[in-house]
Amino acid sequence: MDLETVQNSPCVREALHYEQREDGSVKCGICERRCKIMEGKRGYCGARANVDGRLFVLTYGDISSINANPIEKKPFSHFHPGTNTLTIGGWGCNAACPWCQNWSISKRHPNPHRCDYLSPDQFLEQIKRRGCHGTSFSFSEPTTAFFEYSLDVMPKAKSAGYYNTYVTNGYMTIDTLKRLAEAGLDAMNIDIKGCHEAIRRYCGLDVEKIWRNAQLARELGIWVEITTLVIPGVNDTTRCLSSIASRIYNDLGAEVPWHVSGFRPAYKSEEHGLTTPTPLSTLEHAHLLGREAGLDYVFIGNVWNHPSENTYCRNKECKALLVQRIGYDIRLVHLDPKGYCSKCKTFNHFIMPSKES
Repeated sequence: MDLETVQNSPCVREALHYEQREDGSVKCGICERRCKIMEGKRGYCGARANVDGRLFVLTYGDISSINANPIEKKPFSHFHPGTNTLTIGGWGCNAACPWCQNWSISKRHPNPHRCDYLSPDQFLEQIKRRGCHGTSFSFSEPTTAFFEYSLDVMPKAKSAGYYNTYVTNGYMTIDTLKRLAEAGLDAMNIDIKGCHEAIRRYCGLDVEKIWRNAQLARELGIWVEITTLVIPGVNDTTRCLSSIASRIYNDLGAEVPWHVSGFRPAYKSEEHGLTTPTPLSTLEHAHLLGREAGLDYVFIGNVWNHPSENTYCRNKECKALLVQRIGYDIRLVHLDPKGYCSKCKTFNHFIMPSKES
């Protein structure tokens, strides 16, 4: 990386949240890896580089993938159900997960000489043209790839009547999360990839910092849903799954949706002996553990047409079908526009679409 690239690539901007050091290195403050990056080198994520003692993000508006998706695909089950979001991905990631489903972009470093730049205004134009209702920063880790970019996009989106979402591993710093909230981040789906030891071993992350951020996001008024990819041999024990369910209940609230999703081997899974797809019985057991822990809404994901894709009234004496889902097709059954069960009038926790949506 050199100054000429910094000056000529539209996808290179000076980064936020970093410290300059006397030895010419910089310390990145975007995520909790807090990389110390020497001159001419990149941080762990590959999206940030030290050029002449200054930190630059190499992925500003550099779009690796863009798709209009149902919000349910993120997955969000209780945030603007039935709407579509324009989803973009960048390059690189700050986690080492060997099972990554999006490894072709998350494990690849950006090349600023061949970036595919989409300006914030062009992004908003695409949302309108494709008939979407909001933004989603996803696929690769959005914090490291798109932090500065999303700070420019999200206020524009809010002003135009759109919502903003992140699908994230949740490993940002507190300052980063607060800036996202101030810029208009409405919802986060956060991966809780397992329990402490396994996540440290496989992903190189401290899961306690992720739980901290999930709590902080709630305090900041951001809608939170949690996803756990249930991987045999990593996080599928009763002890681990029960502990995740209990943490959601105790730290975040019974109303926070938990998605337990089926795993299929990908990327370097086989090198780590992770070759077994998640049995349906394991996902159903995880669902049961979540309900036993007191969670109101637990969903089974990556399984076609399962009853636990649906939302049922949290009133145990009612349990009416509120939202029926078959894949990403949904039908509101006994759910009124304000989130109340039309049968028993119990309030269920949703952020419902506006009439304009």
